[in-house]
Amino acid sequence: MPSSDKFHDECGVVAIFANPEAEKLAYLGLHALQHRGQESAGIVTSDGLNLRPHKAMGLVADIFTEDVLARLRGSLAIGHTRYSTAGDSALMNAQPILVQSNKGAIALAHNGNLVNAHLIRQELEKQGSIFQTNSDTEVIVHLIALSREHTLPEAIVDALRRVEGAFSLVMMCADRIFAARDPRGFRPLAMGRIPAAEGHKRETIVFASETCAFDLIGAEYIRDVKPGELIVVGPGEIRSHFFSTTAAQSSCIFEHVYFSRPDSMVFGRAVQTSRENLGRQLAQESPVEADLVVPVPDSGVTAAMGFSAESGIPFRFALIRNHYVGRTFIEPSQSVRDFGVKLKLNPVRALLEGKRVVLIDDSIVRGTTSRKIVRMIRSAGAKEVHMRISCPPTISPCFYGVDTPSKKQLIAANKSVDEIREYIGADSLAYLSLAGLKKACGEGETTSYCSACYTGDYPTDIIDVEEILPAAVRS
Repeated sequence: MPSSDKFHDECGVVAIFANPEAEKLAYLGLHALQHRGQESAGIVTSDGLNLRPHKAMGLVADIFTEDVLARLRGSLAIGHTRYSTAGDSALMNAQPILVQSNKGAIALAHNGNLVNAHLIRQELEKQGSIFQTNSDTEVIVHLIALSREHTLPEAIVDALRRVEGAFSLVMMCADRIFAARDPRGFRPLAMGRIPAAEGHKRETIVFASETCAFDLIGAEYIRDVKPGELIVVGPGEIRSHFFSTTAAQSSCIFEHVYFSRPDSMVFGRAVQTSRENLGRQLAQESPVEADLVVPVPDSGVTAAMGFSAESGIPFRFALIRNHYVGRTFIEPSQSVRDFGVKLKLNPVRALLEGKRVVLIDDSIVRGTTSRKIVRMIRSAGAKEVHMRISCPPTISPCFYGVDTPSKKQLIAANKSVDEIREYIGADSLAYLSLAGLKKACGEGETTSYCSACYTGDYPTDIIDVEEILPAAVRS
């Protein structure tokens, strides 16, 4: 996990069916989903006969130039932007994965994490399967290819019944698009449509991890792909299969806390509404006398607006984010204290001097960044710094597609709230309660949530016990 001391977004997927500019729409969809992964991106297109791939390390806009998109011309496309959660960050693990199989050419892009992938992989390797990547996603491709079912949709259903964990995925063959979500509905996947343009008979069907991708390409949100559902979109047909309906729903609550963009509908609910509610709930549970509410940008902004509205304390952007920080930079040889944080954030002294500040963020991971930000605000002249976190303490790692450190590295798994307050140097520290979190995100209204990272109570049986042992046991 990089030194930004943030949880990292899993991945973003997009699919386009029946559009003469499918490759361009896939590119724009990935552009809107760039926040979900910045390590690699890929698109596979089809002209109805042949599948054409292009993937590379880096950002969407840098990878897909006009020349590249011209070579990808097709009427069907799937795309993926990746942050590695299983498998190394390397081009061989970039998606979509494209294979030639006994079911024809198949391409697949996956958001999530399969908790039994290593067990299935060992089993398949014993039977002679050769893996090209160390990504958990490739397991699904092998299971589809090895399935004894005769049709591709049946083989996909057969494969999905064997994997355990989180998957929202889009697949394609030469003339069809497939979209599926795991039975618990961990990760989001939405379905939309673009009305038929003049001169075209067919509307375009689209899928994306978040609805903000639909806004950019002019698509209307239809509905979410349901947990345990496989949707097949082919020439003249849209069919729905349910391969599993027995599992209790457990959608990732952190999508609403942090991952998803505020302008998205996720799990049938507006993310903006949830985030503002988180801030309001936090103000009710942990009020403080202060002069300013200041967000840690960008993750704390919407919750800070809710906190300000509920508490009546003025909201101010007193930390300015530099949006142009590249992956490489030259650090001065004369050591500058907290240089990495200063590169990204700078305090507005004129707003902070002599003030009592409520600092709002969505989480504290290791505590190192929060400590530097508190120190930065104090050095800008703030009289008091009160930290408020818009979710409960994160005490356990995630196994469903979120890049969280092991328990050993999570500060809240190893220190009390007061010990964390002391470590980061704040005058007070308070987290949102679990009940408050669920209330703010509408638990039970449109979905039921997974909150294992706050409770250690996992909805699946297979997890990596090594990762969740407390620090004392592992040291």
